[in-house]
Amino acid sequence: MHQRAINAVLTGVTGTALAGMLVAGVAAASDDSAPSEKQFRTQEVLAAQQYEPQQKPQQEPQQQPQKTEKQAAAGNAEQRDDAKSDSRREKQGPKALLSGTTTASYFWDDGSGIRGDTGAPASGKPMQKGLFASPSWPLLTKVRVTYNGRTATGFIGDRGPGEPSHRGIMLDLDTYTFRYLLDGKKPRNKYHAGVGQGHLKGLKWEVLEWGKGPGKKGMPKPFGSR
Repeated sequence: MHQRAINAVLTGVTGTALAGMLVAGVAAASDDSAPSEKQFRTQEVLAAQQYEPQQKPQQEPQQQPQKTEKQAAAGNAEQRDDAKSDSRREKQGPKALLSGTTTASYFWDDGSGIRGDTGAPASGKPMQKGLFASPSWPLLTKVRVTYNGRTATGFIGDRGPGEPSHRGIMLDLDTYTFRYLLDGKKPRNKYHAGVGQGHLKGLKWEVLEWGKGPGKKGMPKPFGSR
């Protein structure tokens, strides 16, 4: 009887142990084979991030910095200064090769003989506005003349004045240029300036370009001198 009691106790203990082992095995199998709810959520989030299209952030267009009123005014002032500089250069014209002052007379030599002319100008160019006469400069020399705040440009197209050049009158101007320099008006006709004044004292002359015709470069010399 004592032996049967011992066997009963052992049988109970063994059964309890086996039951515990079965429960632990089921729990372990459940943990290994079936992911938890937390694991499912984590995998869903990763999958969503993996397949979600990547959108680049739109770049806003860069705005040009706006000029202040002072900067705009400075820019406008600079443009005006540049325009004034260009205007001054245009008024001044090319640089003179040689310059000086003299007394100038006037003439109009068209070969008509009205004023004792002996023929057409020595350069072969017809008499015209802007045609000057020099006793020594090369023909076709380009000259700029200034008097009383007015300026005109012409070329040496004839010889003269003759004898007056020995008295310091070194340049003959056509009638139109002479009258324009004097008072800004036009002559009475081609052969007469229309004023009693026949000379312009202190006239400034500037040689801009030497001509290729016969004559001598340098300061003007009286007619016929060497």
